[in-house]
Order: sequence, then C-alpha cells, then structure tokens
Amino acid sequence: MTTVDDTTYALRTARPEDAEAIEALDGSFTTSTVFRVEIAENGFTLRETPVDPPLTKVFPEDESDGDDEDGGPEDQDSPTFLALGADGSLAGFVSVSYAPWNRRLTIEDIEVAPGHRGRGVGRMLMARAEEFALERGAGQVWLEVTNINAPAIHAYRRMGFSLCGLDTSLYEFTSSAGEHALYMSKPCP
Repeated sequence: MTTVDDTTYALRTARPEDAEAIEALDGSFTTSTVFRVEIAENGFTLRETPVDPPLTKVFPEDESDGDDEDGGPEDQDSPTFLALGADGSLAGFVSVSYAPWNRRLTIEDIEVAPGHRGRGVGRMLMARAEEFALERGAGQVWLEVTNINAPAIHAYRRMGFSLCGLDTSLYEFTSSAGEHALYMSKPCP
C-alpha cells in the first residue's frame, strides 16, 4: 500500500480479470495549450500555444494486434502495473516493455482515471515502472506522447524526462492525423 495525498493506493501487476477495467478507463484529457512543432532545416522547436476553446482529446480504441488480449502481461518483460484505490477501483495503470538489446524500458501506455488525477498517481505508477526498469538492468526509460497533450508533457518533464526525438508521420493515417509524436527519455537512476 502506498499513500499519496492522504489517499491509500495498492500497486500490483495486472491479471487477466483486470482487462475490462483497464479497457474502460477514461484516458481522455482537456488542455488549454498545445505544443506546436515548428520544423526548420536543421531541426525543430516546440512552442506552447494557447487554444481557445480548450481542446479535449478522446483516444480511439486500439486496433487489436492479437497479442495480450486477456489484459495480463504478455511476458515477463512486458507487464502492466495497476494502482487501485482503497475501494479496489482502478485509479490508473502503466504498461511497459523492456528490450534487452538496447537496455530500454518503454512506457507503452500510462493512464490515470479522471477522479485520481493531480494526486500523484501518475508519478507513483512511473516510479513503479522505473523500479521495474532497474530490476531488468535498463539504462533508460523512453516514451512517446502527442504534441497536443500538454498536461502529460509537463508532467513528464517534472518527472525528469527530456525531449529526445520527433516523428511527424507516426499518426498520419490515424484519427490523430496532424498531430506529431514527441519522444522523451530519462536515464535510469
């Protein structure tokens, strides 16, 4: 059990019976700013820009690739960790995968239920992911985030992540066309 802002949370690894709750978690966000990507001949810059009215992003359901359909970890290097509220409800989760060849732990997905945001649940989940990274011998933790998710970008920066790359075409043929993928990383402690 971990206490964050006077609320007690239990952390554990996901089990197959958690799949429905994980799928049902509301991962949408609303933001009054986005990071505009300005591409130049020798690089790019990010400029945080206000949006009015505020932008709300609801992520589409993932197309299943046939792997891990039961919600449990597909192998020992790709678990999902859950944060459960005192009543046993899902407060958030983080799914990770470790690649031994480059010693990189990738944050595949991290979501916090709306009623638990701003309470340190995301930081607690990320700390568990980093603990797992150390257990595996990872040298860095890496993630991808859309340029319009300013709240997440700010949170990741507060957690020690820094920008390490850009992909202007990752979302091209999806419902997120026009957005850009930002890659962020941090060394393992």
